[in-house]
Amino acid sequence: MPLGDAGFRIIDMPAPSDGLLASYEELPVDAYMGNGTRYKKFSQYRLSAAADGSWSFERLPHRDYTAFKKFNAVGGGMRRTYLPIDVDFTPLIALGARELDLDRGEDWQINVHQNRTRAELGRPGPLTPEGVHHDGHEFVMIGVLDRQRVSGGETRLWRPGADAPFWSGALEPGQAVLLDDKAIAHDVTDVVSATGEPGHRDIFIVAFSRWTHKWYGDDHDAAALSGGED
Repeated sequence: MPLGDAGFRIIDMPAPSDGLLASYEELPVDAYMGNGTRYKKFSQYRLSAAADGSWSFERLPHRDYTAFKKFNAVGGGMRRTYLPIDVDFTPLIALGARELDLDRGEDWQINVHQNRTRAELGRPGPLTPEGVHHDGHEFVMIGVLDRQRVSGGETRLWRPGADAPFWSGALEPGQAVLLDDKAIAHDVTDVVSATGEPGHRDIFIVAFSRWTHKWYGDDHDAAALSGGED
């Protein structure tokens, strides 16, 4: 168990390049989530174990994003159309894969979300409008790259059926949380303007699923859109 009994771990990431940070300025608004405060791009990959001990990334043909409604009551059960990510997150994802000690005996499919959430005076930015939730995958990585003029954004981790989180904390830029998504649920509190001026929180999210679990393709989309089980 790479995450142990706790089911999560906080890791440090290398500093992102200026180009990676600048790319967040070009994200289009997410028309489906965040009430106009979220900006987003999305891509998917297949990971295969390489002979040198690393992971090989195959970018998959771009598709709409679909999620099961039982995992996301706000954005599940529908097609969400996003532009593909046009910067390289694979070094950061490879770090997460190593720290998770992914099973190298099979391929993995990952969903990669590049999100900015903005907040301004009197208008907070909701980070998880779906509430406390599982994403439905095996592991999840949430990395924070930048926080400017915002407070809040506290990650909270929950045991099944619990009335209160067992862990909470605001991830700082350069930190990522790795989650056993089957074992624990999570949510994140809204970000709010800390200075009265507009601010933002820039993150990426990676959801790891075994390729054999078929979280990519027509069959997955049909099941998610029909309200079926994962």
